[in-house]
Amino acid sequence: MRALFSEHGQARLRELMRPGVLCAFDFDGTLAPITSDPAGAFLTPEVLERLLRLTAVTPIAVLTGRSLADIRGRLGFEPTYVVGNHGVEGMSEAAELERHAAISQTWRQQLAVLLGGQPDIAKDILTEDKRYSLSLHYRAAADQAKAAAILRDLIGQLAPAPRLVTGKCVFNLLPPDSYDKGRALVELMKRSGAASAVYVGDDVTDEDVFRLRRHDVLSVRVEYMSNSAADFYIPDHADIARLLDELIERLSSRKGNAASPAAGPESG
Repeated sequence: MRALFSEHGQARLRELMRPGVLCAFDFDGTLAPITSDPAGAFLTPEVLERLLRLTAVTPIAVLTGRSLADIRGRLGFEPTYVVGNHGVEGMSEAAELERHAAISQTWRQQLAVLLGGQPDIAKDILTEDKRYSLSLHYRAAADQAKAAAILRDLIGQLAPAPRLVTGKCVFNLLPPDSYDKGRALVELMKRSGAASAVYVGDDVTDEDVFRLRRHDVLSVRVEYMSNSAADFYIPDHADIARLLDELIERLSSRKGNAASPAAGPESG
């Protein structure tokens, strides 16, 4: 994983930033800063202003772990595509979604019983019901390592067994045969007709995209992590504005060049 703002990173941006490139982003920790309370996450005015400018020059996708009902009220703009629940919402057919919802509710009932037997940590666990998936947040636990170990054990007792996606002090429980962010991005490229894509994320949930390792996809992680499969990284969330500026500038200049008529011979 190399620095995006290095010479090599800039070369890759020049290569992939063509008209119609799909620019896709995670939300929490990427477009919006991480907060202790998930309900408090919103775009900063600086990031929102840049996203509005970016939508004018290329299609944008937001791929998030949040439900569609939750994320739409936090954006402040209308992306070309919005995919929720780590790839489940926005990609699956209605019948499949209802099956996912039934599985999720079964897990919630099972967890209510299982957590009832763990009074020491139950009070510190926030169960986020996103209808088609569940997220178990343990950031408030006094001993996070202990809480994580207990939750892993409880999750192992659920039936049917979920597809488990870990995050920053959170376990995401997804239907075993559902879309992930990687599959979702590939499908969105097909639907949009994009010849290339840029994807920016910050968490374990984004590794499904990073692991694609496709030449037509440039993957960027927010903050360096030695074992990430991402191609490049930016140092921290504060650099997302600079990255958006880079994308806007490159696409705007190419659009301008494409719109300029070729110079003809001088008339005499």
